[in-house]
Amino acid sequence: MPVWAAEGVAELELISEHPVEGIEQGNLSGLAWCGDGLWAISDRDDNRLYRLASGEGVWQATSESFELPPAPDTGLAWGMRVRTAISGMVRGGKMDFEGLSCDNLGNRYLASEAHAAVLRVSPAGKAEWLNLPDGLIRQARASGMLLDFNSMLEGVAVDPEAGRLWLAGERDRRGLMVMHRNQSSWQCTGGCVLLAEGGRELPPPALGDQPLPRRFAGLAFHQEKLFTLEPSAHQVCRRNPTSGHTERCWSYAGTALTDPRRYDSPFGNAEALWVDAEGAWIGIDNNGLTRADGEQRPVVWRFGAPKGGWGAKQ
Repeated sequence: MPVWAAEGVAELELISEHPVEGIEQGNLSGLAWCGDGLWAISDRDDNRLYRLASGEGVWQATSESFELPPAPDTGLAWGMRVRTAISGMVRGGKMDFEGLSCDNLGNRYLASEAHAAVLRVSPAGKAEWLNLPDGLIRQARASGMLLDFNSMLEGVAVDPEAGRLWLAGERDRRGLMVMHRNQSSWQCTGGCVLLAEGGRELPPPALGDQPLPRRFAGLAFHQEKLFTLEPSAHQVCRRNPTSGHTERCWSYAGTALTDPRRYDSPFGNAEALWVDAEGAWIGIDNNGLTRADGEQRPVVWRFGAPKGGWGAKQ
């Protein structure tokens, strides 16, 4: 029997698998349940969201366009902005949207990795950039985050009342940041950075013993807890929303590392996360790769909630 997860980490049970048609450029990079449906974004599209059809088997994505306002100046270095602009022209997706969240009013929040900014899109399709704290980027960089191209923001989560907003820095160093809403703007209360950590970690035993960079690929908020998607370790972790500290993790390696679902890549391909009382949605960004079974489309997995629920201590 294959060994999938790290010792002592429980395995999530796969309920269903859904290849997705209709995301024009592929590269599914964010998931969020908004209103009565599941929505997705692609890091290759700058002006559209996708509503995913429910049901069994293959899902069809229906696009919703919005008018993208000019990107804000968030204080990123000139060299970083130039490199980002060139990359966006070459591959598509100048904003490089990498995370999606939703509040109780149905507003969608998109994290732009290219500009280290957050775009809010209302249910009516009006888009506006959030007025984030001036010191956010400075504090993150002082903690060792957001220093390298293509390793910037990778996740966003907002509480249902849209009073708190969390951002995840991807890697080299990865970390978590938090802001609180003050009417129409956002502020840091006691500092923006909750957590910043570097280093490498071992992947699941089935992938060998070569350490990989610690990464965050997605972020979700549920029942006063943060949940991080950690593709190097192939796990979802529950974290304290005020400190960022890990409380418990669950593995999805038993699903991702079966022979038919493998990609020819040393890194995990999970990029999107949404958590609810019944389970978790995890989105797979194939990034143009073909799976071992021939699947070339983005894929969404539905996992059941762990025994005892997401708040279980053991």
